[in-house]
Amino acid sequence: MISSLSALPSPLSSTNLLLPAPRLTNPPVLCQGSPRYYSSGLIALSPSNTEGVLPPSGHVESSGSLSVFNVELKTDHSRTQPLLTMAANEVDVFAHEEKRNLELGGHVGFDSLPDQLVSKSVAQGFCFNILCVGETGIGKSTLMNTLFNTTFENEEASHYQSEVQLRPQTYDLQESNVNLKLTTVHTVGFGDQINKEESYKPILEYIDAQFERFLEEELKIKRSLFNCHDTRIHICLYFIAPTGHSLKSLDLVTMKKLDSKVNIIPIIAKADTVSKSELDKLKIKIMSELVSNGVQIYQFPTEDEAVAEINTSMNTHLPFAVIGSVEEIKVGNKMVKARLYPWGSVQVENENHCDFVKLREMLLRVNMEDLREQTHTRHYELYRRCKLEEMGFKDTGPDSHSFSLQETYEAKRKEFLVDLQRKEDEMRQMFVNKVKETEAELKEKEKELHERFEQLKRMHQEEKKNLEEKRRELEEEMNAFNRRRVAAETLMGQALQGCSQQPFKKDKDKKN
Repeated sequence: MISSLSALPSPLSSTNLLLPAPRLTNPPVLCQGSPRYYSSGLIALSPSNTEGVLPPSGHVESSGSLSVFNVELKTDHSRTQPLLTMAANEVDVFAHEEKRNLELGGHVGFDSLPDQLVSKSVAQGFCFNILCVGETGIGKSTLMNTLFNTTFENEEASHYQSEVQLRPQTYDLQESNVNLKLTTVHTVGFGDQINKEESYKPILEYIDAQFERFLEEELKIKRSLFNCHDTRIHICLYFIAPTGHSLKSLDLVTMKKLDSKVNIIPIIAKADTVSKSELDKLKIKIMSELVSNGVQIYQFPTEDEAVAEINTSMNTHLPFAVIGSVEEIKVGNKMVKARLYPWGSVQVENENHCDFVKLREMLLRVNMEDLREQTHTRHYELYRRCKLEEMGFKDTGPDSHSFSLQETYEAKRKEFLVDLQRKEDEMRQMFVNKVKETEAELKEKEKELHERFEQLKRMHQEEKKNLEEKRRELEEEMNAFNRRRVAAETLMGQALQGCSQQPFKKDKDKKN
């Protein structure tokens, strides 16, 4: 009976592969009644004295072979008993599942699914985000205006920026019936800093911030990814100065830091300032240095046969040497975008003059969706994986069982609480130690102040004693002086009295 059940269609998905239940020592016979197999993984039997357990509504039969199933009987006493469980690891169903090709007897209608997807995508619109990295005045804004055949609002930047600033600007563009939300991000002040880290660090932080914003939206309970404005950078156009020699160290360091976070297409700006032979040598030199330093730039995909030939050809033209201009001049009988010089003109859309047409075709017409897909499946997934691993999430445990989000959350919560308690104890101990140290310092200072006070007190007493002695000496001197003065005054009085009596005696003697 079991062998006949294994030929039944298997509706099990990967989420149904649970741990096997304990085997029954005496499994009941399954020949009473007809079995029914549903997508819930239950086989309901309807014998004469039992009532079949029906699956939930909406479950349908599906194809495949059976590896794990549960059989339940509902008796008249409403008691449910497990009848049979097979281990999931005994038969690997999906690895050896054979696909069966069937022919349709007529038109069904699901061939319109691509048209439905196109209609839905066109109705929702698209977004595309471009990061322009290059020195100030190298032509980033001009090239963006030329690429999209319009004039964007950009502020002129100077070489006196204290730090690198990223200025994102979003525009709504429409071509035919396709709506595009375009975001251009310019690196203002890039290359004006002496420290190279100060030049590329703000760019890395901006890219990670956009990944973090999208990840937060994904992890929300009520999320709306379709209505959320996706600001993740899809392409980085790295502008290389046409020095005619090689890449600068800043260019190599920056592209090496960015290649794991964003798709990079290097372009040689202002290519009309270099001769054609020098330009070819510069391209070879740049690609050689990128390869030798392990910088991974974006390679146009060649898996799709429809674009494999053109993308293979364009990969050999990297880096693109471009010229930007929104001015139109008359060449022959038509107006073309070009740059006019005293010796002649350089046409922007002339492939003999520059690679602007190649860049526009590869970037916008052929590989825009692949750039969006690479950003999501490669760069964002790498960031998301690293971020979730930092948070403690894993795909499988040591015993190869799937991790439960709730268990992981509880484990991380307990770990966080333990760490928080540990830090709290450390802070408390640190506070106690700090208080003890402060008390010891205060006691030491109090002791010093007390000793200083005693010293000042002794000095004060000594000075007071000296002053008392000096005051006593001064009083003695004053008393002696007063005594001498009284004696002098007495003598003076006696002398004056003696002098006044002598003339009186002389007059008396004369009269006689």
